[in-house]
Amino acid sequence: MAGNARRPEPLPQTSISVVDPQPPLALREWAELALFPLRPAAHQMLLLDALSDVEAGRNDRLIVLMPPGSAKSTYCSVVFPAWWLHRNPTANIVAASHTEGLAHHFGRQARGLVAEHADRLGLTLARDDRAAGRWSVRSPAGGRGGDYFAAGVRGPITGRRADLVLIDDPIRSHADAESAGSRERLFHWFQADLLTRLKPRGKVVLVMTRWHEDDLAGRLLAQGDAGLWRVLRLPAIAEAGDPMGRAIGAALWPEWENAEALAAKRAAVGERVWASLFQQSPRPDVGTLFRPERIAIVDAPPACVRVVRAWDLAATVATTGRDPDWTVGLKLGRTADGALCVLDVARLRGGPLEVEQAILAAAAADGVEVAVGLPQDPGQAGKQQVSYLTGKLAGGGEPGERQQADAGGAGQRPGAGRPDERAAGALEPGADRGAAGFPHGRKDDQVDALSRAFAMLTNDGPAARRVHLPLLGR
Repeated sequence: MAGNARRPEPLPQTSISVVDPQPPLALREWAELALFPLRPAAHQMLLLDALSDVEAGRNDRLIVLMPPGSAKSTYCSVVFPAWWLHRNPTANIVAASHTEGLAHHFGRQARGLVAEHADRLGLTLARDDRAAGRWSVRSPAGGRGGDYFAAGVRGPITGRRADLVLIDDPIRSHADAESAGSRERLFHWFQADLLTRLKPRGKVVLVMTRWHEDDLAGRLLAQGDAGLWRVLRLPAIAEAGDPMGRAIGAALWPEWENAEALAAKRAAVGERVWASLFQQSPRPDVGTLFRPERIAIVDAPPACVRVVRAWDLAATVATTGRDPDWTVGLKLGRTADGALCVLDVARLRGGPLEVEQAILAAAAADGVEVAVGLPQDPGQAGKQQVSYLTGKLAGGGEPGERQQADAGGAGQRPGAGRPDERAAGALEPGADRGAAGFPHGRKDDQVDALSRAFAMLTNDGPAARRVHLPLLGR
């Protein structure tokens, strides 16, 4: 029997085919897939290329400035983070907007794209972490991958780490934009809370519409960080040197809103709002005390019958994360016909010793015929400071030859008085803007020095008399 047993038939051969993973998506390709049947417009293609450069490491900091209705948030805060995880499946993303609700809205949409296109992205959502503002993905190998965390501006992000920080619409309203305190708190949160969460070689993308000269984008570019950031600024109406190569006056997205519609919107919102929100070139509001159009630039200073130098004092050194006031000594002259001319501006940030040395050096250079005006803060310490500096100044000339003004400002300002009160000359960069926005601007040091000098020149008393003027509250 054993010899007659039939041999088992061989099992049929099974062919095993190995499916190669799909090639990674380019961002333009992914955007067309994610938003089908919509296709990106020309300005959105330019934006996608700038975002691709961030992912590729060609730049680590990107500021995107576009008007409302340009779909910048759709591409930056919905399409881009899903694609980022496709290219970096173990990365961590922290996304922030002016409110937690808006940040979660963007997070929910990005999560929806990952769920809808999981196969093409090579990602799956983790089962235990799918909230709109906090969700994770599984990597192609099946292990735990990267995650997405959304928070409102100034919201808690302690304990999070980020390979990519996305900030979209950090300013909630016109009131917040106009509030110096709100702007300062936003910038401090960005520096102290958000940037400290960034991993080495991490990337930052700031997406916003400009609201104010001193908004977050303006502050970053004005404080010396301009070289760290690539700026993609696309105004609603093209200007000279347009990044897209548009003709001057051409609309940004004519298929959505043509030049005629934009002109009607411009007339409705007014020039200041138009310049900020739509052209991304915020300009100062017209101040209540200064009329900057009356300040002219002259090639050479005219002959002056009287010259003074007034100081606005600060004694704090600029450090990382601090943006203190400046010490400013402004030299102002008056001509025989009553015109005023700014002859020189000394401006520094330093400690008490550096401030003292600057005052003495300027006095020595000006000569004893130039009166010196110093502020006196309330209290004994302020009196002692003025007394000390007065003694130092008196050592450079005969007693009585210098004028000491313990004034914090004047009730009357250049450009706000009689028609014959004219000012000419030039302030330091940004001072004319500070004057235009006074008293609502962020820095008032040059304005205060100008005000003090103006008060000294318009005082009709003897040159050697002490001038007592009311101290403006700071």
